[in-house]
Amino acid sequence: MSLVLACNSKNEIKTVDAKSFKVEIADPDVQLIDVRANDLYLDGHIPGAINIALESPDFLSQIETLDKKSTVAVYCRGGRQSREAAEKLSAAGFNVVELDGGILSWDGEIVK
Repeated sequence: MSLVLACNSKNEIKTVDAKSFKVEIADPDVQLIDVRANDLYLDGHIPGAINIALESPDFLSQIETLDKKSTVAVYCRGGRQSREAAEKLSAAGFNVVELDGGILSWDGEIVK
């Protein structure tokens, strides 16, 4: 299991492997976010994920609609965009779990 923690004033970013990510997102209170472009999301995503593309000009206003009391789990294709999104989410007051290696490391179900 891979685990990396980065802290700001009170919120953390937890980076975990696919096995641990499955455990994290099994919690019904966790908000699962795919930060890839919409066309990639439509090609296949983790069940239950909503698409808030990091590249969207209104990314910050879209994440403000999320519940700050619940953890946000994020992923992208390979990990770079989810790291950037996790940092923005954490700075906005969210506790974040990030999938290390992105959807490329995911060995679970994918839906279209």
